[in-house]
Amino acid sequence: MASVRFQGISKIYQKDILALAKFDIEVRDGEFLVLVGPSGCGKSTTLRVLAGLEEPTTGELFIDERNVTNIKPQDRDIAMVFQNYALYPHMTVFDNMAFSLKMKKMPGDQIDQNVRETAEILGMSDYLDRKPRELSGGQRQRVALGRAIVRHPAVFLFDEPLSNLDAKLRVQMRNELSQLHTKLGSTMIYVTHDQAEAMTLGDRIVVLKDGYIQQIATPLDLYDYPVNSFVAGFIGSPSMNFLHVVLKSGVIHAGDAVLENTPFEDVPDGEYLFGTRPEDIHPSDDSKLSGEVEVIETLGNENIIYMQFNGRQFAARCGPKVTAVPGGVFGFRMDLTRSHLFSTDGLRIKINAI
Repeated sequence: MASVRFQGISKIYQKDILALAKFDIEVRDGEFLVLVGPSGCGKSTTLRVLAGLEEPTTGELFIDERNVTNIKPQDRDIAMVFQNYALYPHMTVFDNMAFSLKMKKMPGDQIDQNVRETAEILGMSDYLDRKPRELSGGQRQRVALGRAIVRHPAVFLFDEPLSNLDAKLRVQMRNELSQLHTKLGSTMIYVTHDQAEAMTLGDRIVVLKDGYIQQIATPLDLYDYPVNSFVAGFIGSPSMNFLHVVLKSGVIHAGDAVLENTPFEDVPDGEYLFGTRPEDIHPSDDSKLSGEVEVIETLGNENIIYMQFNGRQFAARCGPKVTAVPGGVFGFRMDLTRSHLFSTDGLRIKINAI
């Protein structure tokens, strides 16, 4: 196990393409840190810089206070699991997992012990003689994990390792990764664009946009206390509903809609961005608020109702018995105690304790 420290890391490619800027963070010993953000935000670049596959333009990297900025990848004591498994098709599962140990010229009996212990952890003991083509996608991913685990590295790096799996298998593998982290107690840094993976796996989450860190927080703090409208809109599915509003003496005016009894009495009058999550919009027959229904997603345990309200699409997460008809009117109320207010440039103004 080991701590990892990024100190002023930036990466600029040719033609002044900024991939990563002012990246400062300390990953605690044994922590599961997740990097999340849209495509091109710098997630994978961060991993590649730490692994030594890319040189940082500025800054330094430390693993357990050892400066590894200019150390070769093979000497950093890091194992990386890639999106495409990167297994040798002509080798058995055993040989794939043992390959790096053989390259280190580890004694054969020790290799055998390490591989079999790792296979037991991953539930792959019965598959050691098979070739990758004889395995399912989930089993191949376990082999890729095993190839990393067998080395007992100081730090594990995961670059979107579950993106090639189907939805059901992704959920299963998320659970297995979480259990694996508990068993090993290792430091893990995980890259994904899937916020469900980020929220369920991470001890802390780093949200990135255009190479800059937007927020670092626990999953619940990230969800309940986003620092800006980008984080608020990125985390959560369906995403947060937003309205451009005018605040006057604590009363919100959004076009013809008026929201009274808000928690923003102490906020100066002016123009703001108001946000509310779909689960905080509730059906109501006597409310003055309503929208024209566009789409209903029926998910069995819940219905997601998408509607037009004040010129914006709004989503409401409702129970399975709440029904609506496309083209019909959906009356609703908002739980304003859980609402969010941002400045016009996206910074959070105030959010109440939830």
